Amino acid sequence: MNDVLEQLRAAILRGEYAPRQRLIETDLVKQYDTSRFVLRNALTRLASEGLVELQPNRGASVREISVEEAIEITEIRRAVEGLVAARAAQRITDDQIAELRALGGEMTAAIERADMLRYSELNAQLHSKVRAIAQHAPATRIIDQLNAQMVRHQFRLSLVPGRPTVSLPEHLAIIEAVCARDPDSAERAMRVHLTSVLDALAAFAQPSTAGAGR
Repeated sequence: MNDVLEQLRAAILRGEYAPRQRLIETDLVKQYDTSRFVLRNALTRLASEGLVELQPNRGASVREISVEEAIEITEIRRAVEGLVAARAAQRITDDQIAELRALGGEMTAAIERADMLRYSELNAQLHSKVRAIAQHAPATRIIDQLNAQMVRHQFRLSLVPGRPTVSLPEHLAIIEAVCARDPDSAERAMRVHLTSVLDALAAFAQPSTAGAGR
């Protein structure tokens, strides 16, 4: 089941299936060369991760995450990723310091080239690297599941004009605090960054809120 689960999860995260799109069992069984039993187990697992919605008599569909829910998810991320950044500052090695600073240099170069897609990739790599350094398995599992639900909104944020130039100094501050082995500053820098993400998501929510009142 794990192969089918991983492949289907990756396809959803890459955007191969649109929000609310039905996931037809007969098509997926052929596509992934698997059985209905294995596929249904995979869909049940993805439903528990918040990526798929299962409805009686209608089957499975890709779950749509609203901006309002994305805000709530980010509030949880702010608390957990702050903890992870503090732990990373306590555990980072000299080699990892060099790797983090090199990543910061790549992010800066991507902004200078106006390569927003590359910057978005490096953004994800930075957060993943901090988690790897922290070696906090329960927190990593929580964040991975939350991020899976947030991927479309994160990509959308990265393309907002001016947003990367706001987030770059925040990311560099996280890097410097972790590399300085300062847990309090690392946690604070991560929380400041994710508060900024919350503000940007709230700006997305305003038009839909205004429209709902008409």
